[in-house]
Amino acid sequence: MRDPLRLIVVIIIIATTWLGTLTHFARAEDKMDSQTQIDNQTHPYIGMWVTADGRIRHELLPNGRYDEARGTRKSAYQGRYVVTGNHIDYWDDTGFTADGDFIDGVLHHAGMILYREN
Repeated sequence: MRDPLRLIVVIIIIATTWLGTLTHFARAEDKMDSQTQIDNQTHPYIGMWVTADGRIRHELLPNGRYDEARGTRKSAYQGRYVVTGNHIDYWDDTGFTADGDFIDGVLHHAGMILYREN
């Protein structure tokens, strides 16, 4: 009798995790869709952001799009972004979502630290 109960518990945990992930994606997509292709964004973060070693280069464009280069691979990732205060949400053209925060003039994104390029 314990084995069926364990199976039910595992199924509930997996379903809950899966639904939570879908909810996160849906919220990110809704936020991005409501602000798609915003022309002439006025936040102070437009421009090039680069890791200390120069390997990752993030260009935040004024039209709400971004272009990320990795190593020698130009335009490795492209998509939309929305800045709310000091927080940034990304929606990659392939459907991947990510976010980050600007803290003391530095972009903290996906475990990376990017600095504004002068």
